[in-house]
Amino acid sequence: MDNNTWVVFVMIILSLVIFFYKSRINNKLKSKHSDHHHQLPLGTLGWPLIGETIQFVSSAYSNRPESFVDKRRRSYGKVFKSHIFGSPTIISTDADVNKFILQSDAKLFVPSYPKSVTELMGKSSILLVNGSIQRRIHGLLGSFFKSQIIKAQITTDMHNYVKESMANWSEESPIYIQDETKKIAFQLLVKALISLNPSEEMEIIRKYFQEFISGIMSLPINLPGTQLHQSLQAKKKMVKLVLRIIKDRRKNGITEVPKDVLDVLVNDSSEELTDDLIAHNIIDMMIPGEDSVPLLITLAIKYLSELPAALQQLTEENMKLKKQKYHLGETLSWSDYLSLSFTQLVITETLRMGNIIIGALRKATKDVKIKGYLIPKGWCVLANFRSVHLDEKNYDNPYQFNPWRWQDKELSNCNFTPFGGGQRLCPGLDLARLEASIFLHHFVTQFRWYAEEDTIVNFPTVRMKRKMPIFVKRVES
Repeated sequence: MDNNTWVVFVMIILSLVIFFYKSRINNKLKSKHSDHHHQLPLGTLGWPLIGETIQFVSSAYSNRPESFVDKRRRSYGKVFKSHIFGSPTIISTDADVNKFILQSDAKLFVPSYPKSVTELMGKSSILLVNGSIQRRIHGLLGSFFKSQIIKAQITTDMHNYVKESMANWSEESPIYIQDETKKIAFQLLVKALISLNPSEEMEIIRKYFQEFISGIMSLPINLPGTQLHQSLQAKKKMVKLVLRIIKDRRKNGITEVPKDVLDVLVNDSSEELTDDLIAHNIIDMMIPGEDSVPLLITLAIKYLSELPAALQQLTEENMKLKKQKYHLGETLSWSDYLSLSFTQLVITETLRMGNIIIGALRKATKDVKIKGYLIPKGWCVLANFRSVHLDEKNYDNPYQFNPWRWQDKELSNCNFTPFGGGQRLCPGLDLARLEASIFLHHFVTQFRWYAEEDTIVNFPTVRMKRKMPIFVKRVES
């Protein structure tokens, strides 16, 4: 046979393999799940083994990362089946279904992450663990971050770190907002977790941490020389450092009023929270905090740069508060920052449009039936927040940055879930707003700026391609 004939022959064989693979999977699913009232969602499992992962990732890297979901939603409905990252997956863009998934954690669903993530976290990580330990740690953190003492302390620390950073900004060279905010947020995070101030030791932790998170989306191969192996070694060094701090705390006596998260966990009387578990979780808690707040601030500045009317109103609101407090000789408290109503609208709209957390990935522990759909046991389910936040049926002109849309609106709506929900609702959501409010206040009251063109990258995490370069000019007092 000539070359063309061979190509045709191979294509026919490949097509038959794919056809029989899909038929076998679908027949198994139909025979196993023959409930007339709850059927497996429509959709396609794609190619053998790889499923639709290539299409999903390609879409995520594009300027419309929701295109993968939108295309299938138009064909199959708001809830559909696919096969991504090595697992058959139900993808939900239905706000009610997403709410059900988030509120059914530990009962019907458990966290599901790529293998590289689970390798780095370990089985006892708060991001992976279920049951009493997860509820215990989450409850302790929630109570701690809601206390007025810690809010006052974080307000003071954030004020000082922002002031120190901005004092070094030059008008002659670009300021990279993403880098500046990451540095400030990391300082604040480490202070809140283990009471470590900016120092040489903190720089060592920052170095180890960057090596650690570099392996989050790496190949799940733990051999010398691989990224995952290097990341695990970096985490071991960080855990060793935290264990030494824990030892010193226990030696010096436990304080009645906790000054940081480490105190909260060490003070707990539960025998479940061992020193090793505490040390590993302290490191894991740095992951969501290290990226989310800096990106929230960076995206807010990007959107404000593109909408002068919003920037003007936010600036006037913050200047008014600054003048009032300056006249009274007072410094701003956390309640002052959160009282900036339009600033809060800007932060809310940034969370909706920016979608720093694209969604929540879970795995069904049993067959789950919801709204006529069946989620089979062992299948993954992606509760897609981004598609809900950018759905024109939920928001008018969803791709338009419009802070005024939130005036007189409640935030408890299931169409708005930037911090997740259920028992895994981010315990630091109020602090994220506080940190963003403080940075924006100092920024708009001290500077005018010009933002260079930059684009948002949405995969594997949300970030600015050029780190959001701006040129600043100081405003005279």
